[in-house]
Amino acid sequence: MASSSSGSNESHSKIKTVVVLVQENRSFDHMLGWMKSLNPEIDGVTGTESNPVSTTDPNSNRIQFGDRSVYVDPDPGHSIQDIYEQIFGEPWSESSAAKKLPPTMQGFVQNAGRQEAAKDKNLPPMTETVMNGFRAERVPVYAELVKEFAVCDRWFAPVPASTQPNRLYVHSATSHGLTSNDTGKLVGGLPQKTIFDSLDENGFSFGIYYQLPPATLFYRNLRKLKYIDNFHPFDLSFKKHCEEGKLPNYVVIEQRFFDLLSIPGNDDHPSHDVGEGQKFVKEVYEALRSSPQWNEILFVITYDEHGGFYDHVPTPVEGVPSPDDIVGPDPFKFKFDRLGVRVPAIIISPWIEPGKETLPEPVKLRDIGAQEQAKLSDLQVELVQMAATLNGDHKKSIYPNKLVENMTVSDAVKYIEDAFSTFLDECNKAKQSGVDGSQIVDCADKNKSTPNSNNFFHKLLSCIVCDR
Repeated sequence: MASSSSGSNESHSKIKTVVVLVQENRSFDHMLGWMKSLNPEIDGVTGTESNPVSTTDPNSNRIQFGDRSVYVDPDPGHSIQDIYEQIFGEPWSESSAAKKLPPTMQGFVQNAGRQEAAKDKNLPPMTETVMNGFRAERVPVYAELVKEFAVCDRWFAPVPASTQPNRLYVHSATSHGLTSNDTGKLVGGLPQKTIFDSLDENGFSFGIYYQLPPATLFYRNLRKLKYIDNFHPFDLSFKKHCEEGKLPNYVVIEQRFFDLLSIPGNDDHPSHDVGEGQKFVKEVYEALRSSPQWNEILFVITYDEHGGFYDHVPTPVEGVPSPDDIVGPDPFKFKFDRLGVRVPAIIISPWIEPGKETLPEPVKLRDIGAQEQAKLSDLQVELVQMAATLNGDHKKSIYPNKLVENMTVSDAVKYIEDAFSTFLDECNKAKQSGVDGSQIVDCADKNKSTPNSNNFFHKLLSCIVCDR
């Protein structure tokens, strides 16, 4: 990667800008397994793959892997204990973990049988949902990219756990011990050094193009004043920066994690429409392709974790080094010495193959509209709680549980917009006041006695600067 600044950091690399998009909760076989029909070299599926309903019954019925995926609701299980059962074929216990079982990948159906049934009776049972993937024509953007560029069929989630631990790994190579959503640790942001810090220290540039909220703010260091200008609204800035040739060395694209009728979720997280995710990938790709920087770009599309969906390739369980020797909490005491389930990964660059300038138009894959009044998913709860650490609500008695107890998707979007706006306003005030860029603005509730204010929400939250 070439530096944006002059001097000793410059290199002769053809790639000067790396663009990263990490979508949500889908396995390789679920999204790309049937692409084997387009490229036989891909380690995908043939339709002969199956899982037993019960791993302890040798005469158990088996469910074969199919190609009928369209719309998924609710979300399959993907906690650390769910994934253990999916990989090793039996529920987690201390005695089971001590056996050092081989990763048979035979427990997906058995685990799915324990999950919540679909609310829509027209949808298949979860045991069938996890054993189906998308036909190529239902994900036409990926189908075209698979034909034109490089597919990685040995890309595994870094942790056999849920979203946050895996997303933390993406830009810091560690979850700092997280194996699930740990509210106590997420409150202040995770403290580990990130690729953003390393880039900054070595004279390289980076930019985070967000659609609210920026999930990268779970890294505490990114809340520093000196990094605030590295955050750009995707809709306002991304295409503009592409057209002007102003993309930084490292680009992170953040998606819409909330599903509204006017602005659908495009992160691919169930129960969001994968068709919207396809539109999003198409938009990003075509903007990059039309940029004068195209010949210097590497675009990586992948997923944080498999989301509970079947994959036939055994997960690596040996020879995986711990990044920092931190051991996860009880009862699992995970040593970060094995990986998660395989996830999709597509590598795009003019240095791989020419490729096409435009991609097919995606199709809508669900018949219903966004469920704005739905309860929040675990990921959405985490994002709301993170927003509360930005505006100071984490110091109130309503945090963390009462804050989100009756919150709907539309409520959450409004709350996050207001919280992030408050945080940005106070950061900019601090910068204008000459506060050192290494400090972090910590919004504190200081004005509880001002309920008659014309702008109570804003005035309730004054801010102090802390150095942690």
